[in-house]
Amino acid sequence: SKSTSPRSNISVRYFIMKSSNPQNIDISQQKGIWSTTPSNEQKLNRAFLESSTVYLIFSVQGSGHFQGFGRMASEIGHEKSQDWGSAGLGGVFKVEWIQKASIPFQFANHLLNPWNDNKKVQ
Repeated sequence: SKSTSPRSNISVRYFIMKSSNPQNIDISQQKGIWSTTPSNEQKLNRAFLESSTVYLIFSVQGSGHFQGFGRMASEIGHEKSQDWGSAGLGGVFKVEWIQKASIPFQFANHLLNPWNDNKKVQ
């Protein structure tokens, strides 16, 4: 029989979320929320509905590090947050942070993304 839940699929998806500043990462870690550009919303919502788990790996632009990772815990809604310092962001969604750490990109040099011309993951 078919499952009634679209999230029962066993696939796992991964996304690297770039932030323009470290303050947004701090807000996310404190409040368990995130917001991205409207152009990313459909892709993330589809992954959330079609996958068992969506992991988000966070990095501040130009930092040369990952700041940690978490699990997408809700669909992206229409409500926007005044917490973010950047206009042009879309709705807010919940994030459950799993690990908060500064990890240099060089520790992930062996990871290549086959969907991005086998470029390094960073």
